[in-house]
Amino acid sequence: MTADPTSQPLFTVRVFSQRFSSTPRGARLARHLAVAQLDVWGIPHGTHVSEAVALIVGELAANAVTHGRVAGRDFELKVALIPGSVRIEVTDTRTGCRPLGPDTVRPPLPLDERGRGLMLVDAVAARWEVVDREPPPGKTVRAEVDVPQWRSLHRRAAARADASVGRVP
Repeated sequence: MTADPTSQPLFTVRVFSQRFSSTPRGARLARHLAVAQLDVWGIPHGTHVSEAVALIVGELAANAVTHGRVAGRDFELKVALIPGSVRIEVTDTRTGCRPLGPDTVRPPLPLDERGRGLMLVDAVAARWEVVDREPPPGKTVRAEVDVPQWRSLHRRAAARADASVGRVP
């Protein structure tokens, strides 16, 4: 049995994808461009969602640069506006030691200088996971931030897209 295609609403998934150098400058640029892209999609700077995405991209990009760096290889950032949320994916090509996922995040000792990044991601993201990179080698850390009133945001973005190509919704 197949569903009637007219009975389900159509959603446009918007995706921003970019490769960055595995340097602190690349991580900073990834965070700035992710927030700028959200603004284009109708999620303004300074909102809860924008701030959460900035924090997550910053932490995951910093981890990719610090722990996932392979000489001569970049890391990749994907930000997607999907039904109900913003999905962030940071991919590197390093194999070996990797975070196992949300259930394995342990608080660092009080005097530790590192180890708080994934705790922040865990606190801010609605959900996150670590998956194998396709194609191998490497891993992707994927996190999602829920977007309140997503349907109205989607309608406004679709109306702007229609207006930009001269169509009337």
